[in-house]
Parts: sequence; structure tokens; C-alpha cells
Amino acid sequence: MSIDTEASMDAFFGPADEEPPYGWDEAAPAEAPKEPAPRTWGAQDLRSVLDGTYTPPQPSVGRRDDGVGLFYPGRMNSVASESEAGKTWFALIACLQEINDGNHVLYLDFEDDAGGVVGRLLCLGAHPDTVLELFHYVRPENSPSDIDLLDLAAVLEMNPTLAIVDGVTEGMSLFGLELKDNTDIAKFGRVLLRPLQNAGAAVVTLDHVVKSAENRGRYSIGGVHKLNGLNGVMYILENRAPFGIGLTGKSTIRVAKDRPAQIRKNGLPHSSGMHWYADLVVKSESAEFAQAHLYAPRIRDEDEREADEESRRLRGLQAKVLDALAGAPGPLPGKGIEDRVAGRAVDVRRAVAALVDSGRIVTEPGPRGATLHSLADRSANPDEAHAEKVA
Repeated sequence: MSIDTEASMDAFFGPADEEPPYGWDEAAPAEAPKEPAPRTWGAQDLRSVLDGTYTPPQPSVGRRDDGVGLFYPGRMNSVASESEAGKTWFALIACLQEINDGNHVLYLDFEDDAGGVVGRLLCLGAHPDTVLELFHYVRPENSPSDIDLLDLAAVLEMNPTLAIVDGVTEGMSLFGLELKDNTDIAKFGRVLLRPLQNAGAAVVTLDHVVKSAENRGRYSIGGVHKLNGLNGVMYILENRAPFGIGLTGKSTIRVAKDRPAQIRKNGLPHSSGMHWYADLVVKSESAEFAQAHLYAPRIRDEDEREADEESRRLRGLQAKVLDALAGAPGPLPGKGIEDRVAGRAVDVRRAVAALVDSGRIVTEPGPRGATLHSLADRSANPDEAHAEKVA
């Protein structure tokens, strides 16, 4: 592919008499740009808005399992969460969808390395040839010089539909900017994020939330301008089950901000004020393969969903209690069961009580007022005992 070097330089540096962007080298391009900067201070033509032909921006980049979109093209979007809540998995699902559709993707990474990011992409099922052709991984290690900007401009000439910026905190530090300073946050957006947005990509920053859940609200860590400056969507991920090799990680995806107002309507209201938009589920079969889904929210009460999760957790503890009794040399007191089953003592006692109530565990008096527990006698029908344990 041939690259117009002068046009690429002009696109990033702007007019020759402009002040260089904050934190970048002072040297200006050798030649003035051939085209003037866009004129944006004049009154706009409002006829399309007034006559009803105006079409609001649509979230057409990335999608849930039901096909509903995730991010707005040509706009600033963000995903924030605590560490290990699935931000990168969420971003890479969208990346995989875009490259599988034949679109270019830029991944600007200030936190990880190519092995970690591309390894996950392959784990999700990406074809190596597709990754090599369409997935453009950039790992900056210094404040950009003129030639660095030219390299980035070459990627943008491929018209990526999605640009992930992973590690805003680290990226701002690289530019010498202060995370809690709203002016510096705006500068970071102007010098790095806006060129990506102007190239037409859905820009998605991956960020951290503040540690205190009580003080978190809808904000990521740092200045309030991180939220106020977004003109797309911001998601908050709430982790429900840890992610890892051999595990099934789960996080709830909520909408913290939706400037074009085309995303919330596809979610469900929540008491937090942030709509429930999707459930991120990544089932890791091994280090080389994982199944990932972005499930649409089910139309049901949130309390009902939480009750279902609690019921599943209790059933898991019941299975562990049955295993402990089956492996013990004789009946066990309550303390003996708690010593053998991992979990909070109060939860283990609830599981034992439920098993007693259902007749799957029988009790008898023990020494010094203790209550002994053992499996109900199913010797006459061992298949029935096994079936009850599995259930």
C-alpha cells in the first residue's frame, strides 16, 4: 500500500504556524500543509435536523451476541472497571468481530505486551493470517517524536474502524500529564485520542475505577473530565466471577454514559442508575482456547438474577458437603464439616441445613451435645444416591 507521507504528516501536525501539541517535540514539519484546517466556527446548516432527515449516530462497532452494537464510530468511548474484571477481554471480543468482518483495528497498548494481547485474541479463535493483516498492535515506550507520529498516521490511513487505547493512566504518564488534572486530561484527548477519532475509528479507552466502591459512582479514576469529555458511550464492568485459565469469568456491563442515547434503550434499568447492557462471560477451556460471550440482559428483575446466583452458589456448597461426608471415616459434627468445606462458616451451615431438610443428610446426637451428620442411607439404590448428589 502506498502512503502519502506529506498528507500523513499534515493530518497529525496541523498548520505549520500552530503551537505544537503539549508534550510533543517542538520541531514543525518542513513544509506547510497543502489544505487549511477545517472551519468549525461558522453556523452549521440545521435543515436536516429541522426537516426530520437527521439520523443520530448508531453504535455500529462491535456487538453483543444478539447483534446489538457496542461502540459509536468516530466518537470517544470508554470501558472502566477494577483490575481483572474483563476490560481487555471485552475489548478483544470487539476487535475479533471487526477483523472477522474484514476491518482494520488499532490496539494502542500502554500496559501489556504483544504476546499477552495477541495471545488472548488467538485464544478467542482469531486466525493468525487475519491478525497479521488487520490487527495493528502498537506499544509506545516514549513520548512520540515526529517519526513516531508518522508511523501512527500510516496505520490510520488504513481506516481502522476500532482503536483501543489500553492504559490511560500509563499513557498520560508517558506524556508527562497529571491524571487528576482536568486540563491535562483534555490535552491527552486532544493530542492523542482526537486524531484517532478524526480518522473515523470508534476510540475506546480502557481505564480503572477508583478503589472505593462507595465513592465510585459513574467515574473512572482521575479527573471528572474523563467522563464529561466523552461523546460516545462509557461502560462500567462489575466483576461477578474471576477470570483465569480453567475458570469461567463473568462481569456485568453497565452504561455509565450514553451521549448519543442509542445504547441505553437496548439495556435494562438498574437501581444504581446505570442500565444493565450485557453480561460478559469468558469460559477458559485451557491456555490456548476460550469461549467468550456478550449476552444481552434478560428481561427479569435484577433481584431475581441475584437470587438465582445465590441459589447456584448454595448448590455448589451442598455438593462439597456431600463429598466431605462421603470421604469421612464416620459421621461428622458441624465443625468437622466446616473444616473440610471451603467457604464462610455461615454459608456452609446453610448448605448443611438445606441438605438435612431435603433428607439427603441425617443427623444423630453425638458426645457432649454435638450433632453428628452422615449421608442418608441409599445402599438399596446406589444409582439414586449418585443422581441426588449430582443434582
